[in-house]
Amino acid sequence: MRVRIDQQQCTSSGLCEVIAADVFVIRDDGLAHLTSEDDHGPDAAYQVLPDHEDVVREAADQCPGECIFIED
Repeated sequence: MRVRIDQQQCTSSGLCEVIAADVFVIRDDGLAHLTSEDDHGPDAAYQVLPDHEDVVREAADQCPGECIFIED
């Protein structure tokens, strides 16, 4: 499973970080970012570890901006 964020749709609610802090972080710009972004760039999809898949799906489901996209 891979995940990416469309930051243009991000509403800065922070729910993703609350639900899955190992994968998502709200940075100084107020937008959600992937914690792996420093290694892969802002538009890259992040390979989700198997033990984080459930919380990433929950974060995507709860996201008010619907900006979290999952690729199976």
